[in-house]
Amino acid sequence: MPKVTPFQSIRPAPELASCIAALPYDVYNREEALAEVTREPLSFLKIDRAETQFTADVDTYDPKVYAKAKEILDSMIADGSFVTEETPCYYIYEQVMDGRSQSGIVACSSIDDYQNQIIKKHENTREDKELDRIRHVDITDTHTGPIFLVYRSNKELNQIVEKVQRAAPLYDFIANDGITHRVWRISEREELTRIEQIFDQIPCTYIADGHHRCASAVKVGLKRRNAHPDHTGEEEFNRFLSVLFPDDQLAILPYNRAVKDLNQMTVEEFLDAVKKAGFSITCKGKEPVSPSSKGSFGMFLDEKWYLLTADKTLHCEDPVKGLDVSILQNNLLNPVLNIQDPRTDKRIDFIGGIRGLAELERRVHTDMKVAFSMYPTSIAELLAVADAGLLMPPKSTWFEPKLRSGLFLHKLS
Repeated sequence: MPKVTPFQSIRPAPELASCIAALPYDVYNREEALAEVTREPLSFLKIDRAETQFTADVDTYDPKVYAKAKEILDSMIADGSFVTEETPCYYIYEQVMDGRSQSGIVACSSIDDYQNQIIKKHENTREDKELDRIRHVDITDTHTGPIFLVYRSNKELNQIVEKVQRAAPLYDFIANDGITHRVWRISEREELTRIEQIFDQIPCTYIADGHHRCASAVKVGLKRRNAHPDHTGEEEFNRFLSVLFPDDQLAILPYNRAVKDLNQMTVEEFLDAVKKAGFSITCKGKEPVSPSSKGSFGMFLDEKWYLLTADKTLHCEDPVKGLDVSILQNNLLNPVLNIQDPRTDKRIDFIGGIRGLAELERRVHTDMKVAFSMYPTSIAELLAVADAGLLMPPKSTWFEPKLRSGLFLHKLS
């Protein structure tokens, strides 16, 4: 059963929350991060991406970049930009996007639950991406970006959340991307105890987004344990910052694909190969295709949109092989376009559904030859893969809205 506990948060002064709150560090490249910090000097990105404080000749992973992150964070705590909660609390974090609301419980989760697979994952992580956040967490001594976790919806937890949300929020603002953010504090002892008890009855939680941040937080915790062989398990480094959402409030956007060439085929040869691979093809002309059902795909090629429909023989009951991303990879991208390993092949790129179908057309007009729009993976599919102890193909899910960094900080010591 997952150990989900309140924590003594460091959080923005209320009047600064909208300025400090920032999208996760990994949604920006270096130039985009610099532009955002220039636009909003209080943005937490200047801590999460402290290379923005240096000239371009300074490497992103230079030790002085992490030292700068700690320096800025410490100074913002000292000058009152951040305040420290007097006692451990839970928080409710609500996000509203396009009229859809999702409310999660902000808490600390256990590194042991991750190690023991009580917190279940559905993706592999890359060591090079982990190392950056390991250094950042270790040197700042702070978890700065919460891990997006999911649990199967629980009626009593929902009732507690709804009750808390009747009060005035700590924070209530609309970010410059139009997403509404509201935060409530839970500090009453009876509610704190009950929430912890309810989570103790839930079999497991799942990583929705933030696999690398989670793995990095766990590795820093294990490193601290090794450095303190007399640890009791109650130290703050045994926990990491998380926001836990009920599964029935979440939506996954598609993660689209684009490929640089047709594997030395002409357009006509390629279309013929796609048909032979088991896909029916319907030309839609200039009308962009957003698939409306599982087993269907949009394709933009040679200034035309097509609807591809996978033959029933390509469907599979296996929780991984039955995913649309797997059907496309195993029956078209690999055998037809020779994309054997999408994790490493430089001929393929992945485009988050938030960017829209116009971005697929733009990429085909610039550096790609063909693009595919996907039907989104469902929450039920994600949980089924994780429950089976399996892993999804890369870039299977795109969650929106993204959790903001900087709204909640958790000190490791």
